[in-house]
Amino acid sequence: MTRAATAAPPAATAPAPAGRSGGTGRPRGGNALLGLLGFAAFLLVLEAVPRLGLVSANYLPPTSEIAVALGELLGEPRFWTAVTDTLRGWFLGLAIAVALGVLVGFALGTVPVLREFTASTVEFLRPIPSVALIPLAVLLFGTDLRSVLLLVVYAAFWQVLVQVLYGVRDVDPVARDTAYTFGLGRWARIRHLLWPTALPYLLTGVRLAAAVALILAITAELIIGAPGLGNEINRAQSGGAVDSMYALIIVTGLLGVAVNVLARQLERAVLSWHPSVRAEGTR
Repeated sequence: MTRAATAAPPAATAPAPAGRSGGTGRPRGGNALLGLLGFAAFLLVLEAVPRLGLVSANYLPPTSEIAVALGELLGEPRFWTAVTDTLRGWFLGLAIAVALGVLVGFALGTVPVLREFTASTVEFLRPIPSVALIPLAVLLFGTDLRSVLLLVVYAAFWQVLVQVLYGVRDVDPVARDTAYTFGLGRWARIRHLLWPTALPYLLTGVRLAAAVALILAITAELIIGAPGLGNEINRAQSGGAVDSMYALIIVTGLLGVAVNVLARQLERAVLSWHPSVRAEGTR
């Protein structure tokens, strides 16, 4: 599984007016309603396809049967234990990746010699798919949480590191020269110059890393057999419980949506001082 492409920083785009989305002129509430209607239409298609015999219900149960299976899962302690295991691996891996990405990113970004010295190594390691490390993870740690953390950290780390490097390079040359003129030390420049500039990039990296971390956590559980939703999906498939398998897949999708929403809320809260967010709130 490959990592997501590096996204442009949020500060690089013009803010949309408050209550509107992406310059389309459509209220955000309208976009949310359209999204819900689109999802409802998808569920209706999923209900109709097996009912009409286009696909065997043995391979694709109708929505109603998946909903029944989901309701049964919600009442099982085993299901909630699996959700907790997945979220624990996701959160711990993401936290470690963010901490490492920030530390390494600022170290490489503020020391030109170090950045040039490690550039080829970074470009060599970054394209390696995280799933290629699964044999190594199993060899080192077996099927416990540490294997999941190895894959999650490796995948999410690069998302944060690359964004931090972009942020450090984006410092305004005039502001940098002014800081040198006033005799600001290294830590003062990092606090008052580099950190505010890099923070929007960092939060973009965190949002991307959060999604990638969840994908890798579930993938590791599915392939390695570590405890979590991925393992439960594999068990349901092996046991022929197709409706439960699809119900678990839907749960993973809902977790992905929740992670993305929380990451965007974090961006807005932390960047409340940023001109793009302030302008959005005043229009």
